[in-house]
Amino acid sequence: MEQLLSMNLPELTDWLKALRYPAFRGKQLYEWLLKGVPFEGMTNLPKDFRAKLARTAVANPVRIRDAFVSRLDGTEKYLYELDDGNLIEGVLMRYHHGNTLCLSTQVGCHMGCAFCASTLEGCVRSLTPGEMLGQIVAVNARLNGDRVDNVVLMGSGEPLDNYDNVMKFLRLMNDEKGLNMSLRGVSLSTCGLVPNMYRLAEEGLPVTLSLSLHAPNDEIRKKLMPVAKVYAMDDVLAACRNYVEKTGRRVIFEYAMVGDVNCEPAHADELAHRLRGLQCHVNLIPLNEVKERGALKAPTQAQIDRFMKRLQERHISVTRRREMGDDIQGACGQLRRRTIMNEELESNGVK
Repeated sequence: MEQLLSMNLPELTDWLKALRYPAFRGKQLYEWLLKGVPFEGMTNLPKDFRAKLARTAVANPVRIRDAFVSRLDGTEKYLYELDDGNLIEGVLMRYHHGNTLCLSTQVGCHMGCAFCASTLEGCVRSLTPGEMLGQIVAVNARLNGDRVDNVVLMGSGEPLDNYDNVMKFLRLMNDEKGLNMSLRGVSLSTCGLVPNMYRLAEEGLPVTLSLSLHAPNDEIRKKLMPVAKVYAMDDVLAACRNYVEKTGRRVIFEYAMVGDVNCEPAHADELAHRLRGLQCHVNLIPLNEVKERGALKAPTQAQIDRFMKRLQERHISVTRRREMGDDIQGACGQLRRRTIMNEELESNGVK
């Protein structure tokens, strides 16, 4: 079955021509697809055409299976089901500058970061461009007149581990004949796959690179992130400097604060020294504790305050990430894992 959302308009038109349909049907069909309308609802298309589409193609390979709305701040957490039955997650965060959707790029993740729930079952597979675009389309349809304004590729998966599909997705969402979303409203998060960071810098796409750093040195980073055993911090930071030089855009450093591991004043001093002269911003993220990662604990408020102050004193731009959706398990991976575990228990006769 063809995933039509993985195609741009010329590709969709060519596909229809191969099926002996006129080119003008491509534009009609594409407009419906981007609205999240199923084939049966595409009322200006002939019935036999819609029936043929239903037999050969998929309108949107993503559907929202469950949605949870935070009573605290209106954040919405989505559990999506894909055509093959796999589950992924997304989070819609409402800010004064618009709606931001946290989007997944893989089913699970095999990067193995010690504090992340998404990686506990490994990576099942990478998502197609249409499955990434489909998340936006599904949420836009749910918002009923409102829309997603910005996208952060920070859901499950490592975007640069699914490089070609992610690049195609970014161009699809930016296409003026498609959703026409600005790439300046996109943040792409990576744990530091250095070769593909250099590739990204050459793409000519004005996305914000967000680097999951989480440590001031290689020794600590290796304890938290297996990728650090492959790519040293000096090499990762060199790739960040190259990205700034090539794109003119600052890099965001995500720093998950883990109590008694990486958030002492000496760690802040070392981090500031490494980042000196780099056009960047540090985003501090107090650890969201995951039951299966019981050895890791959140920092105290005093530790957070001291760390932030120390960076500010050393002229490093820094903020603490606003915590959103705490009452609906807003952190990535938790909802999918809980659902999978519950379904396994039910299939074994345990309620």
